[in-house]
Amino acid sequence: MLLTWRRWRTGRPFWGGLAAVLAGAEICAIPLAPLKIMLQQGIAGIPSVLMGLVMIAMGLSAWFAPHYRGLAGVLTVLCAAAALVMSNLGGFLIGTVIGILGGSMIFAWQPVAPAEPGTSAAPGAVAEFGAVAEPGGSAPAPSEP
Repeated sequence: MLLTWRRWRTGRPFWGGLAAVLAGAEICAIPLAPLKIMLQQGIAGIPSVLMGLVMIAMGLSAWFAPHYRGLAGVLTVLCAAAALVMSNLGGFLIGTVIGILGGSMIFAWQPVAPAEPGTSAAPGAVAEFGAVAEPGGSAPAPSEP
């Protein structure tokens, strides 16, 4: 079970999604005060809740649909930056900072191509243009278009 969890977690931008969900929850939670305070706050609390929900949705989409990671990362960063102005300084800066970091981790994540059976790359070998390092040798030259 632990191996299955680890395989699922490494196959998607897990930590970026977790940061986006936590930042969205933090931005949503601040305006959800007792009813007496919410009535005094008026319509100003609605953008906070909406931006927080969008950030939570983008974090979850990074987990369950990692092929949309580019869109999810950009929208998370934009919502976190907008929350700075529209939502109590973005959850007192905590939500904005965590949201920007989470969105950038989502956007920067790249899937790892599965290794071909019977081959293993040397530790630390870096291949250019998607070429796979051959065991006991150097990386093959990239093919010209």
